[in-house]
Amino acid sequence: MANNSSIMYGEDLDQVPLLDNEEPLDFGEEDLPKGRLKHPIVTTFHLLFRTAALLVYEFCGIFSSSFIGPFILIIILLSLDFWTVKNITGRLMVGLRWWNYIDDEGQSHWVFEAKKGGLQGRVSKTEVRVFWVALVAFPVFWSIIFLIAIVFSKFQWAIVVVIALTLSGSNLYGYVRCKLGKSDSITESFKNMAAGLVQKQMVSNMTNMFTRAPPTATPSSTV
Repeated sequence: MANNSSIMYGEDLDQVPLLDNEEPLDFGEEDLPKGRLKHPIVTTFHLLFRTAALLVYEFCGIFSSSFIGPFILIIILLSLDFWTVKNITGRLMVGLRWWNYIDDEGQSHWVFEAKKGGLQGRVSKTEVRVFWVALVAFPVFWSIIFLIAIVFSKFQWAIVVVIALTLSGSNLYGYVRCKLGKSDSITESFKNMAAGLVQKQMVSNMTNMFTRAPPTATPSSTV
C-alpha cells in the first residue's frame, strides 16, 4: 500500500507518494552543515543549461554572424534545461513535481505534487534558495532581453527569447502551483470571501430598513 508522503493536486486525484523508490536518510544526514549542498551535481545542472543558453544568446555575435547555428544551440540548451528542471532538480532539491498525462478519453490532465512537509533534512536551505532564485531570475532576465530585442527591432532573436520565456515560464508556473497548492482552492477562498461580504452587506441593508425611523409628514405649503 502506498504511503501518503506527498500531496497531489489534479482532477479526481488523491494523495500519492512523490518518490516511490525514495532512499532513507543515511546516518548524520539529518543535520546538514549550514551552506552544504546535499545534491551538488544536481544543483550544478539546475544552473548549467539555462546559464549556457543565456551566455550563447549574449555572446554568439562575437564568434559568428550566423543566426541558424546559435538558434539551434540555444534551443537545445533550453530544452535540456526544461527537461532537467521539470524531471530531476525540482524533485530532488525541493520535493516538488508537476507533470501531464492523457486519459483514455484523450483529455489532457495537469498534476502538481508537493512532498508533505517538504524535504527537511534532505537538502540544505542553500540548495532550496538556489533552486527558487534561479527559477525566478531567468524568466526575468529573458523578459528584459525580450524588451531590448523589440526596441532594437531584432525580431528574429525575439522569437528565441519567446521560446526561452515559454519553457522557463512553464517550469516557474508549475512549481509555483506545486508550492502554493490547488489554484481552484485559492479561487474558492476568494469566492467565499466575496460571498461573505455580499451577505454581510445584505444583512446590514435589511437591518437598516427595519430600524430606520419612518419619514415624518411635512405640511404642504401649497394653497
